[in-house]
Amino acid sequence: MIHIFYIGAGGFIGAILRYITSRFVNNYFPAFPFGTLTVNILGSFLLGFLLYSIAYGKSVSSDLRDLIAIGFIGGFTTMSTFAYESFRLLELKELSFFAFNITANVLLSVIAIYVGKELALLISK
Repeated sequence: MIHIFYIGAGGFIGAILRYITSRFVNNYFPAFPFGTLTVNILGSFLLGFLLYSIAYGKSVSSDLRDLIAIGFIGGFTTMSTFAYESFRLLELKELSFFAFNITANVLLSVIAIYVGKELALLISK
């Protein structure tokens, strides 16, 4: 039962930081949802770093791993928001922003996983 509490606590913190981060970034770029892009890239980097650090020998309890990976990062990243914002750009016939949003979120998030993996590998040596 305490395991579920850890995941919920991580999700609570992640959701709050997602809101703060997204609002902060979007204040500087109101025409495009860069806040969602930012949290997706940061969340992907953190997930890649955490999971590959564990794979490369870092000892992390399953409670802490799930608090961070499932709870915090799950609450922090925003796939449903990304899908909605992409659809709204399409509805508004902002086709170049629509294409950029999908490409940037997917490509940069995959790259962020790789960068997190490489950093975890570098630190584990």
